[in-house]
Amino acid sequence: MSNLVLYRKYRPQSFKEVVGQEHIIQTLTNSIKRNNISHAYLFCGPRGSGKTTIARLFAKAINCEKPLNGFEPCNKCSSCLEIMEAKSIDLIEIDAASHRGIDDVRELREGIKFSPVKSKYKIFIIDECHQLSKDAANALLKTLEEPPNHAIFLLATTEPHKMISTIVSRCQRFDFKRLQVPEITKKLEFIAQKENVKFEPSALSLIALNARGSFRDAESLLDQCINFSDKNNVIKVKEIKEILGIVEVSQISQFVDYLVNKNTKEAIFALHSMTESGVDLQEFVKTLIFYLRQSLLLKINPNFLNLQNSGLSEQELDKMKTQITNLTQKDIHKMLEIFIDVENRMKYLTLPQLPIELAILDLTYHES
Repeated sequence: MSNLVLYRKYRPQSFKEVVGQEHIIQTLTNSIKRNNISHAYLFCGPRGSGKTTIARLFAKAINCEKPLNGFEPCNKCSSCLEIMEAKSIDLIEIDAASHRGIDDVRELREGIKFSPVKSKYKIFIIDECHQLSKDAANALLKTLEEPPNHAIFLLATTEPHKMISTIVSRCQRFDFKRLQVPEITKKLEFIAQKENVKFEPSALSLIALNARGSFRDAESLLDQCINFSDKNNVIKVKEIKEILGIVEVSQISQFVDYLVNKNTKEAIFALHSMTESGVDLQEFVKTLIFYLRQSLLLKINPNFLNLQNSGLSEQELDKMKTQITNLTQKDIHKMLEIFIDVENRMKYLTLPQLPIELAILDLTYHES
């Protein structure tokens, strides 16, 4: 196995290797084939959804000396190799989180005056561009209003609403979607096979589920699980739960049973047992909310959840299906709303179990 972390080792080097974002890939590759390149692009979307990866691919493709099929970087010419090795002097990457001031943008504006040294275009990738100061953003705007023909800007942000509207209006905007569990799982299976790693059924989907749509987070977690796994190199569901601090689904399911059956005493006892055993109650409530959401989706449509996208074992999924037969959508909805409120209130209290105890009393109360 290489010493490179997985997210760097398996970073896509061509458009066909990218997971998801098909609508964006198609538009960008068509623009390359038709030589219809804009001077500024804005990539918006959640972290880990592929914004900077696709920005680098696009930069590599438009400067490639011998593109394959008219749009794919060849990964063999000097331009491609220099970008892959982070040595290209015509590709400038700026992290606006740490280079957000007016002086940084002034330096950029000075650099943009010079033509590219080796390539067709001089490309500027500005990550987290919403973090630029007001003066820096206005200075960047002036550059975007009258850019030289050799310059292309690729802006990436997780919070486009924080950007000044005049910058947004001068860019072609692309909205990246959160990656779906099956998409992430499929790529994780590919990586695991390449790394000669075995895994239990539903282990990789559990990793994908907890990545919350971020492929980079999924790869980092897989890396962690590989290092944690036993000498036989088998990734186990139990180990993933240990690493993530996930509360067992059986505990969550049992707790919901107590609430449904209005068994106040057992629900309070279960909560206190978890507290005494060192369970992170924030994580418990977060997992409970996720479990209730899955239950609601299953109640609405039995086809919404399966073994591939739920992160549940067959036994856990069967238990959930049985459990919701005694519940209405309104019942589950009420529990969800109460525990979402609990999660918010826990952040401000020194006694985190108190909001959970009050929620138990609220849900199990019945007049004697």
